[in-house]
Amino acid sequence: MNQEKNTLPISLSPVLSKYIFLVLSFCSFAIPFLLGHPQLLVGSLVNAALFLSAILLSQRLFLPIIFFPSLAVLSHGLIFGPLTPFLILMTPFIWLGNLLLVLSFKKVFTLSHANFPLTIIAASFFKMTFLYFSASVLFKLSLLPKLFLTTMGLIQGVTALTGGLIAFVVVKSLKRK
Repeated sequence: MNQEKNTLPISLSPVLSKYIFLVLSFCSFAIPFLLGHPQLLVGSLVNAALFLSAILLSQRLFLPIIFFPSLAVLSHGLIFGPLTPFLILMTPFIWLGNLLLVLSFKKVFTLSHANFPLTIIAASFFKMTFLYFSASVLFKLSLLPKLFLTTMGLIQGVTALTGGLIAFVVVKSLKRK
């Protein structure tokens, strides 16, 4: 646990970590459940919560935040409307993509000695590439419509980068305080 605290950019007390966990958990579920659209806004805010969980929380606390956004979308059926059943096929890949974003961010952050822009770009690229590849395979197997190639490709990249930028601004403002 001590080793992980040394790799996080901000050290938090256990009480504050749990409070932040509750806030990020709530946001990661409530934003897609309540807003639904537009995907660029919802995805950016969800990715910001993912990046913030990677930055501010230990691994055992950020894992639930990876699952909540997809569960919110599925439970409400807003983002893809009639295409929501196809989202069920993508859900495990989205979870893995979110995990890849968070873990790669933590790893690249550790290796790059806190080069925030590099970590955001690398983690966003890994998530986007993984989700696009997954959607491409499912599309070629005729399991997903072509729309998912865009939503799981370029849009994922844009929302991940935007979410990373939001997290960057939040962390910088927290460090100033």
